[in-house]
Amino acid sequence: MLRTRVITAVVILLVLVGMLFFAPASAWGLFVLAIALAACWEWSRLCGLGRAGQSIYLVLSGALAGAAWIMQLRLPESLFRDIALVELAFAAAFWIVVALPWLRFKWRPSPVPAALAGWLVIWPTWFAFVLLRDIGPWVLLATAALVWIADVAAYFAGRRFGKRKLAPAISPGKSWEGVYGALAGVALYGVVLAIVARSMPTPVSDLFAPLLGIPAIVAMLVLAGLSVVGDLLESWMKRGAGRKDSSALLPGHGGVLDRIDALTSTLPVAALAILLAAR
Repeated sequence: MLRTRVITAVVILLVLVGMLFFAPASAWGLFVLAIALAACWEWSRLCGLGRAGQSIYLVLSGALAGAAWIMQLRLPESLFRDIALVELAFAAAFWIVVALPWLRFKWRPSPVPAALAGWLVIWPTWFAFVLLRDIGPWVLLATAALVWIADVAAYFAGRRFGKRKLAPAISPGKSWEGVYGALAGVALYGVVLAIVARSMPTPVSDLFAPLLGIPAIVAMLVLAGLSVVGDLLESWMKRGAGRKDSSALLPGHGGVLDRIDALTSTLPVAALAILLAAR
C-alpha cells in the first residue's frame, strides 16, 4: 500500500510540475479541465443522484467544461478575467455564507441542491487554477504549498497534541490542536516568504510589499482556515454517501476530490484576493 501510494504521488508530482511550468496556457487549461470533470464525476456519486441523474449531471458538466475552455481560448484576457472574478466571488460567498452553516448544522441537502453546490465547489477552482498560473506558475505553487503545509502541520500537531475533537461527527481524526498547528505552520511559512520577498525579487514580492508583509500573512491564515472547511465539507459528503474515499482513481490516494478538497476552498478565494489587489 505504501509503495503504491509513493509511486502514485511521484507520478502526480512529475505530471503536475511538467504541466505547470512547461505546458502552454491552452494545454494547462485542458489538463485542469480533466481534473475538474473527474471531480464532477466523484461529486455526482456523493450527492445522492441516481444513475440517470449522474448521467445528466456529467453531460451538463461536460458542456460547462467545453464552454469554459472556449472562453479561455477565444475571449479577450480582460473579459475572461472579469467573468472569472464573478465565479470567484460566488465561490467565496459559498464557502463563507453556505459551507460554514452546512457543516455547523450538518445539513443533508437533497440531491439536486447538493449537485449544484458541487459546481460551486469545482468550477471556480478551475478558474483559479488557470488565473493563478497565468499570473505565474510560482504564484500558483506558493498558494498550493500553503494548503500542503497546513495539512502536514495539522497532521503532526494533531498526532502529538490532539485532544479536543474538531468535528467528530464529520472527521473524527481532526482536532483543534491540529488546526492550531496548521495556523502556526502557515504563519511560519508566511514569515519566511516575507523575509525572502523583501531580500530579493521573487514572483510574490509585490504581495508582501505592504506593511512588512503582515496583511499577506493574515490573508494566508484566513486561507489556512478555509482549507479546513474544504476538507471537512468533502468528508461530510463522503460520510453521507457511506464512502471512505471519493473514488479509487488515484491508487493509494483515493480520488481526485480527496487530493484537492482543501484547494477547492482556498484557491478561488486566493485568486480573487490577488486579482482585486492588482486592480
